Amino acid sequence: MNIDRIEFNSWMERLMERFNLLDEKVKEIKTPNFEIDGEQLLDNQDVLQLLKISSRSLQRYRTSGKLPYYTISGKLYYKLSDVRQFIRDSFNRNSKKN
Repeated sequence: MNIDRIEFNSWMERLMERFNLLDEKVKEIKTPNFEIDGEQLLDNQDVLQLLKISSRSLQRYRTSGKLPYYTISGKLYYKLSDVRQFIRDSFNRNSKKN
C-alpha cells in the first residue's frame, strides 16, 4: 500500500488530535479537583509529592498543627493555600537560621 505524503500527514494529524483528546480525558479521570469555598484541596499523596517528604513527616506536621487539614469521608485533605503558607513559613524559618 502506497500513500502520498499529504495523506500521511493528514492521518498523523488526526491521530495526534485523538491522542490529545484521550490525554485530556485521562487527566480528568485521574485528578479530580476537590474544592471547598472555591479553593483546591489536595490529598495526602498530592502533598507528599509536592513537599517531597515521608508520610511520617506529614503526620508530624499535622499533629503539631503546622499544617492544617480537613477530614472528609475519612480521607485527609489540605487546602492549597495552607500548603503554600507552610512552605513559606518553612522557608522563612530556614532563612533566619542561616
